[in-house]
This record gives sequence, structure tokens and C-alpha cells, in this order.
Amino acid sequence: MGFWPWARRPVPADARAVAYGRRTGPGAGRAPVFGWRLVNLPVAALAALARRALPSRWDLLAALLIFGLLVVLASASREVARPLSTLAVHPISLDPGHLPQYAARTTLRMLVAMVLSLLFTFTYATWAAKSRRAELLLIPLLDILQSVPILGFISITVVFFMSLAPGRILGAELAAIFAIFTSQAWNMAFSFYQSLRTVPTELQEAAANFGLSPWMRFWRLEVPFAMPQLIWNMMMSMSGGWFFVVASEAISVGDTTVALPGVGSYIALAIERRSLAAIGWAIGTMLIVILLYDQLLFRPLVAWADRFRFEQEAGVLPPTSWVLTTLRRSRLTIGIAAAFRFAAEIGGRTRMATPKRSRRQRSAGRSRRADLAWAVLVAVLAGGALWAVGSFLATGVTIGDLEVALLGGLATMARVFVLIALASVVWVPIGTAVGLRPGLARMVQPVAQFLAAFPANLVFPLAVAAIAMLQLNPNVWLSPLMILGTQWYILFNVIAGAAALPSELRDTARNLRIGGWLWWRKIGLPAVLPYYATGAITASGGSWNASIVAESVSWGDTSLTAFGLGSYIAEATAAGDLHRIVLGIAVMSAFVVIINRAFWRPLYRYAERKYRLM
Repeated sequence: MGFWPWARRPVPADARAVAYGRRTGPGAGRAPVFGWRLVNLPVAALAALARRALPSRWDLLAALLIFGLLVVLASASREVARPLSTLAVHPISLDPGHLPQYAARTTLRMLVAMVLSLLFTFTYATWAAKSRRAELLLIPLLDILQSVPILGFISITVVFFMSLAPGRILGAELAAIFAIFTSQAWNMAFSFYQSLRTVPTELQEAAANFGLSPWMRFWRLEVPFAMPQLIWNMMMSMSGGWFFVVASEAISVGDTTVALPGVGSYIALAIERRSLAAIGWAIGTMLIVILLYDQLLFRPLVAWADRFRFEQEAGVLPPTSWVLTTLRRSRLTIGIAAAFRFAAEIGGRTRMATPKRSRRQRSAGRSRRADLAWAVLVAVLAGGALWAVGSFLATGVTIGDLEVALLGGLATMARVFVLIALASVVWVPIGTAVGLRPGLARMVQPVAQFLAAFPANLVFPLAVAAIAMLQLNPNVWLSPLMILGTQWYILFNVIAGAAALPSELRDTARNLRIGGWLWWRKIGLPAVLPYYATGAITASGGSWNASIVAESVSWGDTSLTAFGLGSYIAEATAAGDLHRIVLGIAVMSAFVVIINRAFWRPLYRYAERKYRLM
């Protein structure tokens, strides 16, 4: 099992024989002649060498894909070094002719954020999964980070990123990329952390018996095992970036307003001007972009990651991708992959384990003292952070503000609980059915990506018009907007969990005629519960985050507000009141951490301990 996408292409037998100085065809038994001449080479060998020397159609197609990608990235990034005043000279336009350029700019930001999210996932989640002491700090911190709304990140970091490139578009681009990163990274980190915690024991023992170094164990065992589930969560994270792309590109904090060219700014302007035609063009553009990165990115990744499934079901055709087939058959990409493989394996050669004194043989007293010292350090850091936040709030926040924030937090919490419960009832059965059918999963994948990427902002016109016309209560009927983008975390993780269900377990249940509720209670729910817990934790945190845009919506001059913590933070952000922004973020983080510690984490530990299949 190896973490490299393209296998070596087999060399034709005739060309191999020529390369090693052997004759083929008639006279193959004769002694080789020193110094080959072309007349001594068989026609078949010459043809084989000619075919390998000339570019094949796969080489041409791969080169077209690679250079086309480079051209798109170059054209989308050429304006980042220009002065910030350029944005005022060329403001956002609702002309559909600008949408291809806007889509390229948005896609580039999301791809850069995805690469940063992968780096964060491979480092942060790995450290948390492999170190018990680091886990005590990193996982609660991850709960806090995913609970911080994207407007909170923008409010605090926009000045910092703008100062990195004063007067340049680059500073605003960095702020937008970081905002998109915050909508992608936490979900992927939770997924990778959960996968590292559930690596089968027999695979770990095999890696130890082969004496794999930590570096090779990571790339040869742990990353391949986690890759199928991680790719599904990468899809969800990319779609989550679309959900918050409006807030990321149309930055408005107090007196600071920046509208970067992109689909998100286009949607924000269309909503402001109440242009249904422009919203229709934006939806069509999003659909095209999502289909493109489904074909060019995620479908090849799904087909490639199928080789890393822990068990393969007989009779089921593996997923295919024309892009992956092109890359595997092109000598150009094979050479590039071989170079990367060689560079990566230089520092990670397999070394046979030598008998050493195990860390487990250290005295229990020393370990307890180290754990105690680490716990004290974590407590001191947490206390220092709380003291700093409290000191800042004491200078500009009253008891009345705290009461409003707490009551708003309770109202938002009730909405989140009800919505997560409803989403679980709907998507757990559907996700399980899809995950158990690979063919159906391949058809559902692009549809689910589009629905997950559909920004709730585009539903606001219909929601505001319906609520205002029917005189409905915004405190109730704005709530569904919170779950529009986050319910898909549950669906994607349940699909990944059901797909990982061993085929022999399904065959056993079928032979024993186990069905109905008994199948769900003994097989279905236990199999997907660890994955569901991961998705529900992320969906819960995402719903809190989405409350910022869902509890305070507008369509032109019509605005509707639901009482809650999200609307409290949105109003404070619009007013540029930093003290109330920090208060709202602190209260929201406290709610999310307490809920995760009291409910979701115990549920996850229970599922991991009791229903681990391997």
C-alpha cells in the first residue's frame, strides 16, 4: 500500500530486450554483438522504441490539462500585486460576461485554501491523534476554532492581513483565503483525527514488524487508510467554502469595505440590487464550476483512493475517471510522480526496528508527574486566555450585554439541537443506503456537492419574501437557513462510514436474513456511528457559525432578524463594535465547547470504543 497516485507503465518486451543489449526475434540465440547498429535491431524493437520516444495521445492530453491549469491559475492571480485602489476603479459588475473571470478568481482562492487545509490537517490532526497530552489541548482548541464564526475571523484578522501588503490587493486576498480556510480546515482535521484513531490493530502490528520508520508509517499506512474518508470530507469542505464565499469576498467590517472580484461579491451585489437574473447567472456559474472540479479533481481522487480501501468487495466495479486514466498512462506525469516518490523516500527509508527500551517501561510515577505538569500548563494557558478576554470585555461591555448574549446563545442552541436532530433522521438512512451502493454513490456525488455548495444567501430572497408576505415568525422560519449548508456534513460522513462496512458482514447479515430494525440496531447504526459522530460534531459547529448569516437576512431594503447569538454578532460586526464582537464570539465558543465536551465527545468515544469493527 503506497501513497502515490500513478504506477509505473510497463515497458514493452522488445524495447526492454534492446535496452539490455539482447537480441529479439530471429537469431535471438546468437551471441550479442558489441556496439549495436540499427541494421541489427528487429523491426518490432525499432517500432517499440519509436512509440516510446514519440509523445502518445495520453502525453498530449496530460500536457493540455497541466498547462491549461497553469494558464488559469496565472490569469486568476496576475492582479493580486496591483494597488487596492484598482478595485474602486473597476468595481464589481453584474454583467454576466465577467462571471468567467470571477469564477476563476474564486476557484483559485478555494484551491489555495484547500492546500493550506491539507497541510493543517496532516500536522495538527496527527499531533492530536498521536500525543495524549497534545490531545488535551488541541481538540478543545479545535472545538473553539470551529465555533468562531467566519465574520469573527474576518473582524479580527482583516487589519492584520491588510497590513502585510499595505495598499495592495494581496492583503485583501490573504484575508479572503484565510476566511475560506476557516470554513474548510476544521472538518478535515476532525475527519483525519478520527481515521488515525481507528487504524486497524493488525495493520499497526504489520507496520511494526516491517520496522517502518514514523515517516514511512505515516505515508504508507496512516494516510492511505484515512484517504477515502478524507476525500469525502474534502468535498464537503470545498462546498462549505462556497457557503461562506459571500462573506469571504465581500468584506465589510465597520468602515472597512472591500469587494474582491469573485462569485461571492457578485452574489452580494445581486442581493443588494434585488436582481433575480444576476442570481440565476450566479447559480449557473456555480453549477459549471462544481462540475468542473468534480471531473478534474474529486472524481480522480475518489477513483485513486479506492485502492486504499481496507477491503475490496468482489463483483463491484471500481470507480473510474478519465483524468486519472490520462495521468496513469502519460509518461510525462509518470516521470513527475517518480521524481516526487524518489525525493520523499530518500529521508524515509525503511529501517528495521532495533530493540530499545520502550517508553512504556518508564516508571509510572514519572509519567504521572509529566501528565500533571502538562495539565497544569494547559490550565495556566487557558486561565491566561480567559483573563485577557475578561480584561478586554470589562472595559466596554455591560452586564446587560452579557445577559443578551447568553439569552441569544440559548435561543440559537435550541435551534441547533432541533435542526441537527431533524437532519440526522433524514440523512442517516439515506447516507447509509447510498454508501452501501458504490454505483449509486458515484451518481449522487456531484449532486450532493452542488447542493452542499449552494449558498444559503441565494435562498434569502425567497425566504424573506415568503416570511414577509405570509407574516410568519422570523424566530421560527429563519431557522432552516442555518442547516442548509451544514446538514451535508452528516450525509457525507455517513456515506463514508457505510462504504467502509466490510462486505463479509453484509453477506453474513444477508445469509442470516437479518433485516428491518434488527439490521439497523446490530449492523447499520454501529457501523456508521463513529462517522456520524464526526459529521454531527462538525455540523453542529457549522450551524452555530451559519447562524451569523441565517438569523439576520435581507433582500434589498427588506430585513428580517431572529433573536439569537448569530444576529447579535452580525449586528455588532456591521456596527464595528469590537467589544460586542469579542463577547459574542466568546459566548458562542463557550456554548460549543461545553456541548461538545458534555455530549458529542462522549458519544464519539463510546462509538469508537464499542463499535470499532477492526
